[in-house]
Amino acid sequence: MATPDTALHLSGLAQRLVRETLLAENAARDFQQRAAQGGGSFFGEVIKSGTIDSARLARSASEEFGIPLLDLDSMDFEQLPLEAVDEKIVRKHAILPLYQRGTRLFVAVADPTNTRALDDIKFHTGMGVEPVLVDAQVLGLGLDRAYESRENEAFEDLADQGLEDIDISGEEEAADQKAAADIENIDTPVVRFVNKMLLDAINRSASDIHMEPYEKKYRIRYRVDGVLHEIASPPLALAARLCARVKILSRLDIAERRVPQDGRMKMRLSKTRSIDFRVSTLPTLYGEKVVIRVLDTSGASVGLESLGMNPAQKKLYMDAIERPYGMILVTGPTGSGKTVSLYSALGVLNTVDRNICTVEDPVEINLVGINQVSINERAGVSFALVLRAFLRQDPDVVMVGEIRDLETADIAIKASQTGHLVLSTLHTNDAPSTLTRLLNMGVAPFNIASAVHLIMAQRLLRRLCTSCRQPAEIPEPALLQAGFGEEELERLTVYRPVGCSQCTNGYRGRTGVFQVMPVSEAMDHLMMEGCNELDIEQQAREEGIIDLRRAGLDKVAEGITSLEEIERITNV
Repeated sequence: MATPDTALHLSGLAQRLVRETLLAENAARDFQQRAAQGGGSFFGEVIKSGTIDSARLARSASEEFGIPLLDLDSMDFEQLPLEAVDEKIVRKHAILPLYQRGTRLFVAVADPTNTRALDDIKFHTGMGVEPVLVDAQVLGLGLDRAYESRENEAFEDLADQGLEDIDISGEEEAADQKAAADIENIDTPVVRFVNKMLLDAINRSASDIHMEPYEKKYRIRYRVDGVLHEIASPPLALAARLCARVKILSRLDIAERRVPQDGRMKMRLSKTRSIDFRVSTLPTLYGEKVVIRVLDTSGASVGLESLGMNPAQKKLYMDAIERPYGMILVTGPTGSGKTVSLYSALGVLNTVDRNICTVEDPVEINLVGINQVSINERAGVSFALVLRAFLRQDPDVVMVGEIRDLETADIAIKASQTGHLVLSTLHTNDAPSTLTRLLNMGVAPFNIASAVHLIMAQRLLRRLCTSCRQPAEIPEPALLQAGFGEEELERLTVYRPVGCSQCTNGYRGRTGVFQVMPVSEAMDHLMMEGCNELDIEQQAREEGIIDLRRAGLDKVAEGITSLEEIERITNV
């Protein structure tokens, strides 16, 4: 145990923690040095490290700074003055307004030394601010609980202004007066809640909204960075009305609850910005589940540099798209970023001397200079029909949103064989399995060999938040089993997610991992000889093509993501 004399150079809380044997002196000095170098606080560094139990640390800090310690579970979350401070500031500084007395506002804080947060709140509210100390782990959960509680009150008293007036419409105008009458029958709180739900999904950069009825619960979840998060649990009695409101907006039949339905709607936020939504309903045991895909194209178009390819993969992709003809296929599950990868290539090819045509279901990214067509099955406008029309439009580059059947595949391959560059997608697990998938669809091997020049499989993984990530202690056998080589372990640092006010559970944003496989002459010969997927996979390995797992491990080694995230998306 360190004596008081040896701890004299430690300040405040650090000295107390050493005296109480909660922290070794060397560790305390290390945390103080990190805080000084990073511009943070000693308390914050200790919290992030997880060295001391957060509840015990809060008690010591309360005694050291003379700040009252509060059990947050004793608070009535429905009575918190959340309107006193903007939610963005609350999330940014990880504070929670507790109660207001006159011109003084009492707020829960995890770090009593974070004076910047208190000054920021004082500036924005014009009130005096009094800190109340709360266990850091409990405060994080309390923030979500407080705003979820307020979200569920939206049905009774939604304070947001103008939510009823947002322009939301179906893809087509109503054909009769029945839809207009149905809209009037949906009460205003439900209208407001649905509008707010859509706006919140846009603000949180959610890709999907799930509205799910169960026997004793109704929940709403957002998919953010590829992972679902529960954001509200409205009363179960309102499930049918919420579903009806969404169906009316997307011009679906609200009287039909026995079969799945698909529709679309649009939210116009301003004169220059609108958001499209794809709506899918599914009858379940306890009612209709609704999934809404958010098609916010304002930030979707990115350059090749932002995709996440390594230099070798990027060169292979660039070489393929610069060819005057042939086929490039991008594969992966729904939501893996295939469309963005294709549009990144189109952005490079989009010059005044090229005629570029795309057919999609629906068009998700708008680019000036490209002729884009959405299919409409009800009107008979299919991929195959539009592709035939494209070939009479003198195209240089054709993009097909997805190859779903043999007819579309045959037309696309013939187009690539007659002087056109064709880009498209398929739903397969990796690049080698794409060739066997085309064979199984009925495409002749010699057509695949002469047409397909490059296949790129991809996934999207979450990026670690650089503000709070911490080195992880993982045993060497586990790293070797994960796929790292022994020569990598000496210089390898693996990070783990922690979580802070700037991220979601330790992650912030996404990047891609890729398997970029040029179709070589050896692979062509294998297909002509009736090979299987394993044969092509072995040939790709011999040619030095890294698979998705290895590409993901490289991202771990670079500190971009965690080993847990790679296990989640590539574990087979």
